Amino acid sequence: MEYGNINWLVAIVSLLAGLGLGGLGYHLFGASASRLQQQRQQLAERERELSELKEGLGEHFSQVGMMVANIQREMRTLEHRVTEDANTLNCESPVTRRLDLAEQKTLAPQSDEIPTPRDYADGTGGTLSEDFGLKSDSDSETRDAPQPPRY
Repeated sequence: MEYGNINWLVAIVSLLAGLGLGGLGYHLFGASASRLQQQRQQLAERERELSELKEGLGEHFSQVGMMVANIQREMRTLEHRVTEDANTLNCESPVTRRLDLAEQKTLAPQSDEIPTPRDYADGTGGTLSEDFGLKSDSDSETRDAPQPPRY
């Protein structure tokens, strides 16, 4: 073999090896690119679904708000009608009776007030007292035993 042919042979082998490595790299990176494209498409689809759900939720809340307003309006209408009927019959209406009871409760003195909770012991042997859980003086045998130091 001549040396000139070896150069051509090395060039052709290098070209074929480069083409092989390039094809392999394209296959590996191209697969990840297509996977990335699929993930982007799924993300866009999920964002669209989320926006549709948000719109539907907003419509739902507006409808519920209108229903609550209608119920309140009907309640006021019914209360007004009961008051008119009570006035027609010269009776005390439930609304004024409710208001009178509320006034009596606010004006009545509260005799049994609830004491404010404390975070200290009152000295009557509660769980927060200093001697809670200690043995009484009658247990002298435990008093004679050495006690660990208290810090």
